[in-house]
Amino acid sequence: MAILPGDREGRANGLDTLRALAISLVFAYHYMVFVSREETFGWASVVGWVGVDLFFVLSGYLIANQLFAGIARGGRLSLAAFYARRALRTLPVFWFVLALYFIFPQVMGGRTPPPLWSFLTFTQNFGLLPGTAFSHAWSLCIEEQFYLVLPLALVAAGRFAQRWVLAWVVLLALLVLGVVARAVLWQTYGRESTGHLDGYYPNIYYATLCRFDEFLPGVAVALLKNFHRPLWARIVRHGQRVFAAGLVATGGMLFAVHQHYFIDGYGYGFFMTAFGYSLVAMAFALLVVAALSPGSWLQRVRIPGAQPLALWSYSIYLSHKAIATILQAELAPLGLAAGLMPATIIAACVVAGWLLYRCIEVPFMALRESHVPSLFAREQGQPLPLPAQPGGR
Repeated sequence: MAILPGDREGRANGLDTLRALAISLVFAYHYMVFVSREETFGWASVVGWVGVDLFFVLSGYLIANQLFAGIARGGRLSLAAFYARRALRTLPVFWFVLALYFIFPQVMGGRTPPPLWSFLTFTQNFGLLPGTAFSHAWSLCIEEQFYLVLPLALVAAGRFAQRWVLAWVVLLALLVLGVVARAVLWQTYGRESTGHLDGYYPNIYYATLCRFDEFLPGVAVALLKNFHRPLWARIVRHGQRVFAAGLVATGGMLFAVHQHYFIDGYGYGFFMTAFGYSLVAMAFALLVVAALSPGSWLQRVRIPGAQPLALWSYSIYLSHKAIATILQAELAPLGLAAGLMPATIIAACVVAGWLLYRCIEVPFMALRESHVPSLFAREQGQPLPLPAQPGGR
C-alpha cells in the first residue's frame, strides 16, 4: 500500500507529539467526568478539556497551511476538491460511530442523543446540553464549520489587492469578536448569583461564536509561514527559545485554568472566560511553531508511541467515551486493583482507535488520494504538487 498523508513518512515529530498530547488530555478529563468521578490523572483530569483547544489550534494550522501553500505557489483553489477531500477524511468514521449511537443506544451509554439531523448538518453544538449521548461531537461540529468557512473566505479575499494585509486585520477583528462575545455572555451565564450557571456550556463552552477564535492562532502560524517567509525563517532559527516560551506560556495558562477557570461558590472566572480560551490557544500556537522549528527539541525528539497515537487520535476521540462507559459498567463489579481499570480502558480505547483507523480511515484516505489528489487546479499547464501534510489532516 502506498504511504498516505497521515501515515509514517513525511510526518513532523513535534506535531505528532502535540496531537498525542491533545488526545491524552481529553481522555484524562472525560475519564474523570464520565467514569471515575475523581481526579484519576491528577491535574491533567482537571485541565484536560484544553486538549480540544489544542486540536483546534492544530486544525487551524494544518488546514490553513495546505490552502496557503498552494495559493502562495500560484494555484487556483478548487472548492469542490477541498470539500471532497475533507468529506473523505472526516465523515466515514464519524458516520460509523454516529450509527452505533443511534442503532445501539443502550450499549453506547443509554442516553438520548440530540436529533440525527443536528449531527448530519454539524449543528449539534448549537444549544447543546451536557450529558447527552455523543455530546463530545460538538467539537467536530465547530471544526466542520471552520472547514466550510475558511476556503470560502479565501476565495472571497482573492478579489482584493494586498489580501494578506487584510487577512491579519480580519484575524485580529475575529479574535476581538470572540473575546467580546464571551465577556457579554459571561454576564448572564458565568456566575452562580445570576441563577443561569447551567447555561454556561450551551451558550459559551459549546458555542461556535465563543470557540471559533481558537483556530485563529493556528491560521496565523500558517499565514506567517507562507507569506512572511523571511520573518518565519528568523523565528524558526530560534526554535529552542520558541519552545521554551511555549512551555512557559502553556504552563502558565494551565495553572490559570486549574486555579481560576471555575471557582467554587462563585462560578466561572471572568478573565478565564473572556480571555482565557484565546490565551490558551495562543500558548499552544507557540508550541506549534516550536514543532515546526528544526532546532527545537519538540521537533527533533520522537516520543515513543506519539506517532501512532497521533494517527489514531481522531478515531480514539470519537469512540473513547462510549468504550470507557461500557467497560466501567462491566469491570466495576470485579473489584480490580487500583490502576488496573484505567489501564484496561486506555488499552481498549487505543485498540478501538487503531481498528477504526485501519478499517475505515485508511481505505477512505486511499480513495481520496486516487480520486481527489489535489486541492488546486493546475495553472498554465504546470503540475502543482500537494503541500506537505504533517499531522495527517
